[in-house]
Amino acid sequence: MTNPTKNSQHTVSTRTARATRTAVVGAGTLTALALFSAPAFAHVSVSPEGVAAKGDYATVNFKVPNERDNASTTKLEVNFPADHPLASVQPQAVPGWKAVVTKSKLDKPIEMHGEKIDEAVTKVTWTADGKGVEPGFFQKFPLSMGQLPKDTDELVFKAIQTYSNKEVVRWIEAPQEGQAEPEHPAPVLTLADAEEGGHHGGGKADDDHSGSGDSKENGESGDGKATVEAADDDNDGGSDTTARVLAVVGIVVGAAGVAFGVFAGRRRTG
Repeated sequence: MTNPTKNSQHTVSTRTARATRTAVVGAGTLTALALFSAPAFAHVSVSPEGVAAKGDYATVNFKVPNERDNASTTKLEVNFPADHPLASVQPQAVPGWKAVVTKSKLDKPIEMHGEKIDEAVTKVTWTADGKGVEPGFFQKFPLSMGQLPKDTDELVFKAIQTYSNKEVVRWIEAPQEGQAEPEHPAPVLTLADAEEGGHHGGGKADDDHSGSGDSKENGESGDGKATVEAADDDNDGGSDTTARVLAVVGIVVGAAGVAFGVFAGRRRTG
């Protein structure tokens, strides 16, 4: 004779097991989604348009993402390396921003175009005239600079990002080879070896820069809102693409987990 009490206990036990498996699958799905779809950590970076060759001139872009949901980036200060001074730096006008180039006297003059230069650019500051870089956007700040040094493979720029809520983020930690990326890495410009017999294809002619780089203010009034770009043509595009791929993988893994849980439950019910 069948024991009703025993059958009832077996039914409750089976349902509890199913609920536990469903909860585990759901938790695994959420974990996978959180792990794979989390956005890549973004920071102020610098990359050349073309190639930045030693001894040449180059145009570079400082890319500034807005990492806050409740504040806009309203100021960017980029400090130039004192151990490799640059005499000529010209900012491109960016709508909604005012650029100021600061120069200082050099302890040791450098030679440029056959002349002794006793001052170099130490800082470029961009200040928003409008809303700045709003949440969910980024902005590029182009600079033409030179002559690039011949005795180093990279230039480290220390950047300071200021938000509308007065928060200041200092991207000033120089990355060290063989070590993990620091929490607030400084923008690093990698320099390519110069081509023999002339300028590298990524640079500009010397005569376009002679006499340039004096302290000035450049800017253009605008609404200060950054433009959404479908694709990023600088070196940070790889990390953005990787983040998107990982997000898709996370969604697929999560969906597979849910499907497995439902399928297993139906088999046991049948």
